Amino acid sequence: MSIEAISPASLGWRRFFGRRPMLAVGAGLLLFFVLLAIGAPIVAPYDPIMQNAEVRLQAPSLLHPFGTDNFGRDILSRVIWGARLDLQMALIGVIFPFVIGTTVGTIAGFFGGIVDALFMRLVDIILAFPFLVLMLSIIAILGPGLGSFYIAMALVGWVSYARLIRAQMLVLKGSDYAVAAVSLGFSRPRIMFRHLLPNAIAGSIVFSMSDATLVLLSGAAVSYLGLGVQPPIAEWGVMVAEGQSFITTAWWITLFPGLSIVCLAFGFSMLGDALGELLGVHE
Repeated sequence: MSIEAISPASLGWRRFFGRRPMLAVGAGLLLFFVLLAIGAPIVAPYDPIMQNAEVRLQAPSLLHPFGTDNFGRDILSRVIWGARLDLQMALIGVIFPFVIGTTVGTIAGFFGGIVDALFMRLVDIILAFPFLVLMLSIIAILGPGLGSFYIAMALVGWVSYARLIRAQMLVLKGSDYAVAAVSLGFSRPRIMFRHLLPNAIAGSIVFSMSDATLVLLSGAAVSYLGLGVQPPIAEWGVMVAEGQSFITTAWWITLFPGLSIVCLAFGFSMLGDALGELLGVHE
């Protein structure tokens, strides 16, 4: 194809991603899993929870490319459907801490004084406990399930975003445009959320990509321990746990969901690094 036949927009995208291989790889992996999750009812060859004792523990073959588990369920279909749940866990598990932490950090950094001291002491208390231990304790109190996982992530995960935004707000509230906004009589909420926050949030957006990796791995770990998604629902952490007893005889039960977790986490991590480089943010 000649250069003349390629549209300017296409050339622009090629140059943009060609100069940023990490962005291309990360965005490509995430797009792949998103499309896989959306198209699961069409792409998956079998029902992910349908059991068939006649084909249990079959090695990868043409009929079952990823093999079958101890209940005769198709691993490929379960991996595809599991992409829906694990993507949901990663995204929702980031959104709530992001919103809570951004709000708390904005208020604490802007007002300072006793408001800042109270919020930061709360942050120090939460950080005094290991992240995973505190999260598992909350889930154990609330009971197993996805809802408990999201609540635990929201209660524990917001502190990192609060610290990031607070640090930026402490710097930006003394800037010329912030002082000008105050002198013009703008309200405090308008100054905080319309003038200062858009300039302070870049670091938190970059961090959210890395945090999505942590949430994904935490969700898989919680499900592995039996406190998250409950069988027979297809979820990668649950699948790894179910295949643990057969690791020496039916390695494919744990291999493929495990590789899926690694690939999705790698996609989030690469995208986060690329966004940090693009926005000039260093974690």
